[in-house]
Amino acid sequence: MFPMTRMRRLRRNKTMRRMVRETELNVSDFVQPLFVRPGTGIRKPIVSMPGQSQFSVDTLVEECKALEGLGIPAVILFGIPKIKDALGSQAYADDAIVCQAVEAIKKACPELCVITDVCMCEYTDHGHCGAIEPNRDGNPDVNNDKTLELLVKEALAHAQAGADMVAPSDMMDGRIGEIRLALDEAEMSDVPIMAYSAKFSSAFYGPFRDAAESPPSFGDRRSYQMDPANLNEAMREIELDIEEGADIVMVKPALPYLDVIRWCADNFDLPIAAYNVSGEYAMIKAAGANGWMDEKKAAMESLLSIKRAGAKMILTYWAKDAAKWLGEG
Repeated sequence: MFPMTRMRRLRRNKTMRRMVRETELNVSDFVQPLFVRPGTGIRKPIVSMPGQSQFSVDTLVEECKALEGLGIPAVILFGIPKIKDALGSQAYADDAIVCQAVEAIKKACPELCVITDVCMCEYTDHGHCGAIEPNRDGNPDVNNDKTLELLVKEALAHAQAGADMVAPSDMMDGRIGEIRLALDEAEMSDVPIMAYSAKFSSAFYGPFRDAAESPPSFGDRRSYQMDPANLNEAMREIELDIEEGADIVMVKPALPYLDVIRWCADNFDLPIAAYNVSGEYAMIKAAGANGWMDEKKAAMESLLSIKRAGAKMILTYWAKDAAKWLGEG
């Protein structure tokens, strides 16, 4: 006897498959990460991330106009300062490169949502995400509470420059509550916070260190980024950030942590973001360049899997290409 239920019946042709498709990618799902540095006329290719560049403010504005023209709703900015110091003072200076970029983008593209990464690693001369002091063992480590003061300064500077949303990525305890309080006291209670809530200490960040010029000069970031083995800890981190006032919570990276994204989507009723990080991008780029896989198909399948897992927003270096591919049908 042949089966009465034949699952293949609804896969017979392209139209029927499209009619019963459960998950759809849309251009409005994407956020494009961008790197801005001092200077003019700069589009400096990032070698480990083919197709991505560091921009000066003027060329960044041109790129944002192109992204907006494709229907991409948002960008997230990472700054590369002219000078780095122990406390990352260029993150919150009056002339901070990200603040310059925010002002220029909002003037040229007022409807584009401009998100800013709030962290110290791009701005410190040691490459860590906060203020360094000796720990109980006498070894240098990031001082959590002193770092909160710096992060508040940075978030306020970005918001005052016109950022539509701030996104703390440092993984310091209590930073969402401190930033929320500071924004509210500064009469900027309408500025939302997208928290990097479940940010894992991952091998997939490698190319980002080149892009943001922020490798740590000693040690690593395991004392403040999460152990990849821990799901329950991720849920506690997310719950705490929500209690402290986060409007959106993020899982980073995306592809190795689809189970975390799914768990978040099933258990929390606020928007879930996922960061399709530099290493995820670079490995498919490399495989595509070597003819080992079809880059477009692999990239779109990856993005689809992130959305299917439950992400409402996908930060991805493929945003521009994916928007074009979706436009081509």
